[in-house]
Amino acid sequence: MLDQLTKEKTITAKTIAESMTYSQYREMVNELFAEGKTTGENQSEAYLEYTRIAIQRMNRWDKVAKVSSEMEERVKKLPPQIWLVLTEAWCGDAGQTIPYMNKLAELNPGIQLRLILRDENPEIMDAHLTNGARSIPKLIALSPGLNKEYFTWGPKPNYLIEKQKAFRENPQGKTSKEFTQEVHLWYAKDKNQSLQEELGACFSQAFGI
Repeated sequence: MLDQLTKEKTITAKTIAESMTYSQYREMVNELFAEGKTTGENQSEAYLEYTRIAIQRMNRWDKVAKVSSEMEERVKKLPPQIWLVLTEAWCGDAGQTIPYMNKLAELNPGIQLRLILRDENPEIMDAHLTNGARSIPKLIALSPGLNKEYFTWGPKPNYLIEKQKAFRENPQGKTSKEFTQEVHLWYAKDKNQSLQEELGACFSQAFGI
């Protein structure tokens, strides 16, 4: 288990300077996909298909994701901070949740949403594992000076983390493809409500907001 000081050292001003805004990330992913590529070393047809679907989901949530009035007021009260997100273009959960994070960040000029690729930043990823795994997306909220980590969130809402754990322990005859379809149907029905609630809990714990 890495201590707080070690965690802080993995994220530097250079990390932030070389990171992407949400629009830069979207542009990069779209350009890669147009060339028949995705991020990371795995350039298989399967990962290209995951990327295509993730792009579709981001396009959809960019248009339809809604922030409640209560959440909007809370976000506007947050102090300046950096939201650094570890992700990859092919990640299904990232395609479902990062657009909503962007909607929140747009409400407060003091919030900088920045994205970096997991496989290009192994030290940062390994300092923020989920149950020992390099699970993404991973949101890390930091003070502007990078000397304090306010909170982390990810890689998915708690309901899905528990559901995935149960599936791995006992699939009950369900295939991985069927399980994945169920997960993304849940995302469509949930409409980021669980993510909103969990980030709201992070705000309460970190800032009393």
